Amino acid sequence: MKPIAIFRHSPGEGPGYFATFLDRHSLPWTLFRLDDGVSPPPTSGEFSGLCFMGGPMSVNDELPWIPLTLELICEADAAAIPVIGHCLGGQLMAKAFGGTVTRNAVKEIGWGEVEATDAAADWMGDVQRFSAFHWHGETFSLPSGATRILHSAHCANQAFVRGPHLGLQCHVEMTDSMIRLWGRQWAEENVPASASVQTPQQMEENMDARIAAMRVVADRLYTRWLAGLRKD
Repeated sequence: MKPIAIFRHSPGEGPGYFATFLDRHSLPWTLFRLDDGVSPPPTSGEFSGLCFMGGPMSVNDELPWIPLTLELICEADAAAIPVIGHCLGGQLMAKAFGGTVTRNAVKEIGWGEVEATDAAADWMGDVQRFSAFHWHGETFSLPSGATRILHSAHCANQAFVRGPHLGLQCHVEMTDSMIRLWGRQWAEENVPASASVQTPQQMEENMDARIAAMRVVADRLYTRWLAGLRKD
């Protein structure tokens, strides 16, 4: 099988548990470090799937790799190569498919409950809700042809599916080291703790158990996404 391309947009927002999941299933993957100046490939033909990680920038920023990424996502869609996106990655997908990315009503940082919609059964099974990790100030609209499968009290669109593609606003790929690393940048967000924002200390409470519970859901989502991989 051709490798899965993983795109990193920031040194601290790498593939995390997604790479662990692929390794466990003996699936090859290639990391593109866009934060190091590497450009996205012009086509998706050398890959069985594309995965886009998070990042502190906005998809509306004038960065040279963003138009190339949007074109690549559209090209993969036309070639029936599945795409998955985490937070910024999900926003890139939404914009590529014709949606918009705008400021969310509040910043959402830390652990928060996410609920499945009635349309989520094919991807979520019998899971109705779970505690996901969040770190975002913007949100995507649902692009044409997409179906919302997750939502939360602070963000209406937490995940959408569109054919074989899965766009996530929440971070199901988190590891304990990633959470601790991100916590060091908490003060830079310049928002006080609130119903939608946790402190680093709150994020680390019962962290191992929270991560383990979230990985049950991540396994379901990733397994379902793998079903769409190009086998040729």
